[in-house]
Amino acid sequence: MLILGIETSCDDTSAAVVRDGRDVLSNVATNQDEFHRKFGGIVPEIASRQHVALLSAAVEDAIGRAGLSLEDVDGIAVTKGPGLIGSLVVGVAHAKALAFALGRPLYGINHLHGHIFAAYLDRDETPVYPLLVLLVSGGHTQVVAVRSAVDLEILGRTRDDAAGEAYDKTARLLGLDFPGGPQLDRLARNGDANAIRFPRHRTASDSLDMSFSGLKTSVRYYLESQDAKPHASNEDVAASFQAAVIDVLMDRVRRAWAKDAYAAVIVSGGVAANSALQSEMKRWGRANNASVLIPPPKYCTDNAAMIAAAAYFQGENVRADPLTLTADPNLRFELPGAAAAV
Repeated sequence: MLILGIETSCDDTSAAVVRDGRDVLSNVATNQDEFHRKFGGIVPEIASRQHVALLSAAVEDAIGRAGLSLEDVDGIAVTKGPGLIGSLVVGVAHAKALAFALGRPLYGINHLHGHIFAAYLDRDETPVYPLLVLLVSGGHTQVVAVRSAVDLEILGRTRDDAAGEAYDKTARLLGLDFPGGPQLDRLARNGDANAIRFPRHRTASDSLDMSFSGLKTSVRYYLESQDAKPHASNEDVAASFQAAVIDVLMDRVRRAWAKDAYAAVIVSGGVAANSALQSEMKRWGRANNASVLIPPPKYCTDNAAMIAAAAYFQGENVRADPLTLTADPNLRFELPGAAAAV
């Protein structure tokens, strides 16, 4: 089954063709960093206008790189939410038009579900449930139990800043350019993670929720106090901050893993490309005889291949009407009635 995926939930314009949910025939992605860098963050109006300018070419390029024509595609998958409403509308409108004109099925995909199935792109294996998922990105940080392709439950989530958002804001405090998360990761490799003991968010024993706003504030207070203290290098600050984030994430994974039986752990989302998090997750997996799946970096960030993969695995449960599908910036994570249908 050949599915054309379209992803425009934020500032990445992406189109991809995926066969049977795993074999990526093409994956075209264009980021807008140059347009947003001078503002220090993503400007929604600029993002949506760039999607309008780029999406048609991205779809044409994806089809061409796959060696196909649009008529060869068996279905169209598009991110319907969550995300920036202006950006989502561009992708949804384009996908609806294609599905209607070609007479092909349309699949409305939750962007976060796409990150989960990104772990199976370019792999021969298929999901074996249940799965424990650590989903870490700029907009979301969640621990998720995936009992089937359509039965997903959030076990814990951030109460304020997402981990990726904390990375970007801390990077800005250190004077790093946007997007700051990857630069902070590189800076931290040359620092001492034990130089500064930044706080770790603690919860009641039965909660897997997280918080990162206090950590970010602690970094700001530390940097502001440097006139009165011996100066720590930016490398040490970055490494110490990163160690605090990873300690919190790993604590939630360990506790969730201990509560139930899972076939594997998936780490996905933009922050899953972080080298220190990957290293710690793999070390923990070896020590606990746990299978840890992490997508290649190109599938950690927002991409259309993961949207096509989710459509394949979720199938008729996410089938949509080309005339009535609407973008939903606040789309809920769980599929309505999915548990009863499993």
